[in-house]
Amino acid sequence: MIDTDLKTKILHAVDTGFDEQIEFTRELVRKPSIRGQEATAQDLMAEGFRLHGFDVDRFKLDPDLLARQPGFSPVAVSYDNAWSVVGSWRPASPKGRSLVMNGHVDVVPTGPADLWTHPPFDPVIDGDWMYGRGAGDMKPGTAAMIFAMAALRRAGVMPAATVHMESVIEEECTGNGALSCMLRGYNGDIVLIPEPSDAHLMSAQVGVIWMQVTVRGIPVHVSVAGTGQNAIEACTPLFTALHALEEEWNTVAAKHEAFAGVEHPINVVISKIEGGDWTSSVPSWCRFDVRVGLYPDVEVAEIQRRLEACLADASRDHPFLSNNPPSIAWHGFLAPGYVLRGGDEAQQALERAHRVVFDAPLPRTAFTGLTDARFRGLHGSAPGLVYGAKAENIHGIDERVSLDSIRRLTQSMALFIADWCGVEAV
Repeated sequence: MIDTDLKTKILHAVDTGFDEQIEFTRELVRKPSIRGQEATAQDLMAEGFRLHGFDVDRFKLDPDLLARQPGFSPVAVSYDNAWSVVGSWRPASPKGRSLVMNGHVDVVPTGPADLWTHPPFDPVIDGDWMYGRGAGDMKPGTAAMIFAMAALRRAGVMPAATVHMESVIEEECTGNGALSCMLRGYNGDIVLIPEPSDAHLMSAQVGVIWMQVTVRGIPVHVSVAGTGQNAIEACTPLFTALHALEEEWNTVAAKHEAFAGVEHPINVVISKIEGGDWTSSVPSWCRFDVRVGLYPDVEVAEIQRRLEACLADASRDHPFLSNNPPSIAWHGFLAPGYVLRGGDEAQQALERAHRVVFDAPLPRTAFTGLTDARFRGLHGSAPGLVYGAKAENIHGIDERVSLDSIRRLTQSMALFIADWCGVEAV
C-alpha cells in the first residue's frame, strides 16, 4: 500500500498531464486502424513509449509460429504488415511484483459514414465526450498505459518491478496479437487490461467462435425460377435453427454460474451475408458469417460440434439442403470463455485504487463480450484484470468515451501500479 502523500501526488500528476494525454488519444483515434491497416497506429504507440523513456520492442506477427500455440485462432488475411509493440520499464534491481498492461489499437469497420454525426476518424470533443471509431474501444485505455506510468514519474517515483505495456492488434478478430506477446516472452505476475467497462472489474467473459457457412444452389433464368434452387432463400431455415440453439443456451438450466444474473449472455449473430451474381438469375450461392458466444469452462471444439449438428439437422428437413448440405469454415475467433480466478492480492490493490478515486466499492460484472484477458489467465499463470473507462456505442455509430472517465481510469491505474509493483524514487 502507498501513503496518503504519494496518493495525492499521483492524482495531481495525472491531472497535470491530462491535456497531453487527451491530445495523444485523439491522434491515436485519427489513425484508421481497421484490420490490415494498424501499422500507423502502432508507429504512434512506439513513438509514445520511446518519448516517455521506455524500451521499445516492435515485431511482426508470424502466423506459422503462432499456429502452433494454444489459444491461436485461424486467419485468412495477410500478416505482412501486422505488428505488435511493447514498451517496457525495467528497474535496475527489480524487487516488486511485475505487471503486464495490455491494450489494442485495432478497430472494427465504421459502417456507413453518412450515419455518423462527425467523420469516424476525425475525433470530436463535445462536452465530456470524445467521438470517433476506437474512441471507446479501446484507444483511450491503450494510451492510458503510457500516461499512468508518466504520472508516476511526474510524482517522483517509478515502479520497483518490471512493467510491460503491450499495444496489440487482432483483438477484434483473433487475439493473435496478445498471443504474439506471450510467445515473445512478455509475462508478469498479473495482467491489467483497460478495456471500456465503466470502471467495473470484469468477473467473467464469454468465449467467441466465428463460423462461415456456404450454401450452393442451382442457377436458372428467373422466367423458370421454379426449376432452380435459390441459395439465399435456402439459408432461412439455417438461421432459424441457429437462433433456436441460442435460446437453448440462454435457459436458466444451461447458464454458467458466472452469468446467472445476466438475462441473455449468449448471442448468436448472423453478422455478414453475401450471395448471388445477377438480379435476373436464381442465385447459385450464398455465404454468411456467424458470431457465436460460448460459456467459460466449455471446450471450443464441443460448441463447434453442436453448431455442425445444428446445421446438419436443419438441412435434413429441407428438400434441397438434405442432399446438398452447407459447408462450414472456421476463421477468426476460436476463443474460450474466461472467469477471473485467483489474483486476489491484485484485485485488492485495484479495489484500493478504485476507492481512492471513486469513493465507492469496486463493482464487478460478467461481460457478454470477449477480451484478451483469457490468454495468460488460461494459458499462462497471470490472471487478467479488465477495468476501463466509460464508453458508449462501441462497434456502433457515434462511438464515444467520457473524458472524465479516462481521467479517473488513469488515476486508478497509476495508483494500482504503485501499490501492486511498489515504487522507487527517481
